[in-house]
Amino acid sequence: METCIITSPLGFTKIIGDSNGIASVTVLNSEEIPTDIIPEILEDCVIQLNEYFDGTRKHFNLKLNPQGTDFQKGIWKLLEAIPYGKTTTYLELSKTYGDEKAIRAVANANGKNPLWIIVPCHRVIGSDGSLTGYAGGLRRKQWLLEHESPYKQQSLF
Repeated sequence: METCIITSPLGFTKIIGDSNGIASVTVLNSEEIPTDIIPEILEDCVIQLNEYFDGTRKHFNLKLNPQGTDFQKGIWKLLEAIPYGKTTTYLELSKTYGDEKAIRAVANANGKNPLWIIVPCHRVIGSDGSLTGYAGGLRRKQWLLEHESPYKQQSLF
């Protein structure tokens, strides 16, 4: 597996992958030294993440290879279907999965998503519209949702 660390508006980001695809993209909560030379196998992921943060990319086109159970992978596939700029709830995601009683398992699988931003778990919110748990922290979740929102806050001055 190849690894690199890049900077993003939300902190240092670690990318892991190989010829089978991108296995992990995580935001780090510590200061890191960005990678000088990006491994060729990870270059497209870095480019697409930078385009996302620049606001020029709304969909990722990467070969993915996350590691998880079949259930987790199924939930992650459902997350990929949430459109850019839209949100859904854990309950709606459970219903889409086909079992609204599985809401806790669905939320747990959402929290174990290893592909930060690319598989948009940040687009899942509480049924009351609240920003519920997020592995990257609620501040980052709010930033991502505002970044994707078609309604930008205008400056009064």
